[in-house]
Amino acid sequence: MKPSERITINPRQCGGQPCVRGMRVRVRDVIELLRGGLTSEEIVRQLPYLEREDVEACVRFVARGDSK
Repeated sequence: MKPSERITINPRQCGGQPCVRGMRVRVRDVIELLRGGLTSEEIVRQLPYLEREDVEACVRFVARGDSK
């Protein structure tokens, strides 16, 4: 899966907020967990349906300034 395919935006899901792979996990939620001090590995352990690459894609998405 390409990094650009990991972040999806659907106007009918989570109010159109950027999400991870069409799931109801918002980019914002992942970033808040990182800001709270969790590592990528800890996030994946807590949210086993996520992959480490998903967390990395969230960071890249926000760094590019694409987030809402």
